Amino acid sequence: MIFISFCCLAAVACSPTVKIAPPDKPIEINLNVKIEHEIIIKIDKELDVLLEDDKLF
Repeated sequence: MIFISFCCLAAVACSPTVKIAPPDKPIEINLNVKIEHEIIIKIDKELDVLLEDDKLF
């Protein structure tokens, strides 16, 4: 009985502990992002004519 109690006590005493603490310095997120985009629109001549005719109304 004493041996079992000793083993249980030893197992509890050896259990690791995890501590969560905030960092000393603030978290810095660097967002130096350069976004470039290019939009290419191709219109057929027939569609261009239809759009021009539509503008007349």
